Amino acid sequence: MGAHTKRMWVALWRPSAYFSLAFLTVGGFIAGIIFWGGLNTAMEFTNTEAFCTGCHEMRENVFAELKRTIHFTNRSGVRAKCSDCHVPHGWTHKVARKMQASKEVWGKIFGTINTPEKFEAKRFEMAQREWTRFKANDSLECRNCHAEKAMDFTRQSKRAAAAHRRFLVPGQMTCIDCHKGIAHELPETRLQTSPSQTRPENRQE
Repeated sequence: MGAHTKRMWVALWRPSAYFSLAFLTVGGFIAGIIFWGGLNTAMEFTNTEAFCTGCHEMRENVFAELKRTIHFTNRSGVRAKCSDCHVPHGWTHKVARKMQASKEVWGKIFGTINTPEKFEAKRFEMAQREWTRFKANDSLECRNCHAEKAMDFTRQSKRAAAAHRRFLVPGQMTCIDCHKGIAHELPETRLQTSPSQTRPENRQE
C-alpha cells in the first residue's frame, strides 16, 4: 500500500475533530433517507407508462398493440401498464430487472430497432428473451394480478377451465406457456412454426 493511499485511509477513519459522533450519525441517517427516497423515486418514474413509451420504438410498436387488448381497455376499467408485466413488484426482483434492462438502452442509442422493419426483424429474439424470463420466474409478473387460487373456473370457458385445472394448479405449466400472444403481436417466425396459435389479445370475454 503506497504512502499516499495509507494517509487517505487513516484520514478516512480518524475521528472527526469538528463534528460530534451524534451529528455524524444523524447526518448520515438523513443523507441515507434522502438517497433512498431519490433512488426509489427514480425507479418508480422508470415504471411509468410515459417513460416506457417515451421512445417511438415502444410507442409505435408494442404500446400500439397493447392498446387493442383487454389488458388496456375492458369492462372493469383495470389497466395493466408496461411495468406491471415487465417489472416484478418485489424490491429485490425489481432491482435485478432494472439492471438487466439497462443494457436495452444500447438498442436505443445505436438504433437497432428504430424502424418498423428493424423492429420486426428483432421481434422474435426479443420475445424469446421475455418468454424465457417469464418461464424462469414462474410468470411472476402475471401472478401479481392473477392467482389460480382466486380463479372461479365456473366462469371460464370449458377449454380454459380444463387447462387451468390440469396444468396451472398442479404447477406443471406456467402462464406464459399458453399466453404468449396475450398483449403483443406474435413474431412471424412463431406464427409460421405454430399455425394453430391463437391470438388471445383479440378476445374480449
